[in-house]
Amino acid sequence: MTELDPMDIALLQAVQKNNRLTSEELAEIVHLSPTACQRRLRRLRTEGVIESDVSIVSPKAVGRHITMIVLVSLERERADIVDRFKTAIRNTREVMIGYYVTGEADFMLVVTARDMEGYEQFTRRFFYENADIKGFKTMVVMDRVKASFAFPIEAQHRDSSRHY
Repeated sequence: MTELDPMDIALLQAVQKNNRLTSEELAEIVHLSPTACQRRLRRLRTEGVIESDVSIVSPKAVGRHITMIVLVSLERERADIVDRFKTAIRNTREVMIGYYVTGEADFMLVVTARDMEGYEQFTRRFFYENADIKGFKTMVVMDRVKASFAFPIEAQHRDSSRHY
């Protein structure tokens, strides 16, 4: 894990809220020079702390009117089957988020579709035609209450009682 100092944490908190802030705006927020901010952001990207810079798009604005949470159970939990399903998730446009989980299901997916007919076509292609899948349960999202990839960030110190 990368050691984060208070300036790194302040930068990460700022860019998680708005990754379009200029170097000058970031400098004001974290009390560093614009050059120092850019250097730190470059290091955080290189070290993999910042995985990606993205925009959160309104699903309705692009015709994706329904979202589903889908719990998937595999026929067997063998490494080759799990790896094959992980690859399928990564290569499928309709799957926005995929988690390999513990509990009743093996995977939890967030799936988007234009309409229920589109979701039915997706289920036929992605689930029913896959012999590795034992079953799946779908929950239709009624309202997207929050859409964020922002994590709460705390400094990790030897003295665990100190947080920034």
